[in-house]
Amino acid sequence: MTVTRFAPSPTGYLHVGNLRTALFNFMIARKNGGQFILRIDDTDPERSKEEYVDAIKEDLEWLGLTWDRLERQSSRLDRYAAAADRLRELGRFYECFETPTELDLKRKKQLNMGKPPVYDRSALRLSDAEKAALRAERAPHWRFKLDHERIEWKDGILGDVSIDAASVSDPVLIRGDGQVLYTLASVVDDTEMGVTHVVRGSDHVTNTATQIQIMQALGATPPEFAHHSLLTGPKGEALSKRLGTLALRDLRDAGIEPMALLSHMARLGSSDPIELRASVDELVEGFDLSHFGAAPTKFDVEDLKPLTARYVSSLSFDEMKDALAEAGVPDDIAPEFWEAVHENVETRKDVARWWALCRDGATPLIDEADREFVKTALAMLPEGPLDRDSWGKWTKAVKEATGRKGKGLFMPLRKALTGMERGPDMSRLLPLLQKLPKDV
Repeated sequence: MTVTRFAPSPTGYLHVGNLRTALFNFMIARKNGGQFILRIDDTDPERSKEEYVDAIKEDLEWLGLTWDRLERQSSRLDRYAAAADRLRELGRFYECFETPTELDLKRKKQLNMGKPPVYDRSALRLSDAEKAALRAERAPHWRFKLDHERIEWKDGILGDVSIDAASVSDPVLIRGDGQVLYTLASVVDDTEMGVTHVVRGSDHVTNTATQIQIMQALGATPPEFAHHSLLTGPKGEALSKRLGTLALRDLRDAGIEPMALLSHMARLGSSDPIELRASVDELVEGFDLSHFGAAPTKFDVEDLKPLTARYVSSLSFDEMKDALAEAGVPDDIAPEFWEAVHENVETRKDVARWWALCRDGATPLIDEADREFVKTALAMLPEGPLDRDSWGKWTKAVKEATGRKGKGLFMPLRKALTGMERGPDMSRLLPLLQKLPKDV
């Protein structure tokens, strides 16, 4: 069975970069009738916050990315300890004592000598007495001893990948304070949870190489890996995880629709055109990981706005019924109101703006050259309830009385009644306007 996972850290809100990873893994699982695991990476007790766990769930539920299983790494510390013990028995785990400052000095020295900043394994040359003396001063951190050979795999996006393990530092798996780091926790979880496919950002390629060796050392078969390109801004600039406007909850607050966001992200960076879809199932059906490229992918939040407008304007009255009621549109005219304004909404929030216009009227927008014409026209407005024929009858009478036609006839009247130069079909909107100007 196909098993994928999304493993966010609850140290902040989800952003569009996180979404790309979650969405790809979700679609692979759904397309293959498999299982999608939400795995909370909360092994860092100081930075992990329960409010962010709740926010992660809320964001995924808003998007319709439902998970089949929820796991928390903080409840699996015994499994990581067992794996660490196994690596010690195999001679692949060793304790180190350098401080961050000492490691930084080593890296700088290597760079100055034109060498790659790879850990020199000096801890392996310590005698038992030296280790004991250092343990009395500080707690050790633990590194996995890589076999210095090429690590190769067939990547689902990058193709054939080959990394020389000698060019990579032995990864730290447990910090001096005892905290288990992502690399070890992920290996143990992916192995024990039967994960078959892992899709993540291309900044994890080196991590993948080391994890493959750790899995093999523990006797496990690595899953299939794929590394998607990283997102940049519209001008190629780096995206910051903490850039608030790209947090999913900020997009939601701005009125961006889930299907607009998912439709965009599900095809961005691929050879497939970005097309608005009506459901997650439609996106899953057309998803093909092999269509994605390795080049950095530009993301512009502005591209989400026309997709959102198209999605909202396509919704039926029944689908918008609750939003109309929330905006205060009376039930008896709500269907006619939605029919009139639906092509002119950009987000659901626009419903309230258009209803305010219908309910309260608008400040007339009148060019001085049109003032007498508008005054004459308003005096000719029919008395009593208006219907869809009223606009045509009124403008015909005004045309005959003033000689105006075309844009010179219709635009000044629209601006006088709505305070805007564009908007819904006036034959539909006029009967909904509850306060009409009588004079200007």
